[in-house]
Amino acid sequence: MMQAKEVVDQVTMKRALTRITYEIIERNQSIEEIVLVGIKTRGIYIAARIAERLKQLENIEVPVGELDITLYRDDKKEIAQEPELHSSDIPVSLEGKEVILIDDVLYTGRTIRAAMDAVMDFGRPRKISLAVLVDRGHRELPIRADYVGKNIPTAKKEEILVEMQELDGQDRIMILNEEK
Repeated sequence: MMQAKEVVDQVTMKRALTRITYEIIERNQSIEEIVLVGIKTRGIYIAARIAERLKQLENIEVPVGELDITLYRDDKKEIAQEPELHSSDIPVSLEGKEVILIDDVLYTGRTIRAAMDAVMDFGRPRKISLAVLVDRGHRELPIRADYVGKNIPTAKKEEILVEMQELDGQDRIMILNEEK
């Protein structure tokens, strides 16, 4: 049985996403060259929220793409015999653009490595950055996030669960731990 502990509530999550948005504005001279690419599933909702906040703050509509990395994962066999495929939707050319990959949780880095491989199939961006809502540590690959909403150190046996209004009916981040 899993024990759940809420570590981030709705208000704190909104603040973290706003902080990421401000950091994107501060670090990018020309926001017009940015394309936000959300990694399915929750990364898509995070990307949409950041794009909406950019529109409110800078009055610029930044393109938002959806990326399915299922076929690019190096652990496909562990996930399922026949993985469930979803489509990717990148609405603009990525050639020469600054792509900001967006995911909910950064853990081993394998999802991000797969996402970078997938992005390259859509064109050669000028730069790829990474924004994550949660960085929980335990990297297996030399990957780090450029924009982090919250650092939540965890034990390897723990899990991070991100719930989002669009999918789960509420915004919060939980740490799940197996009860002994």
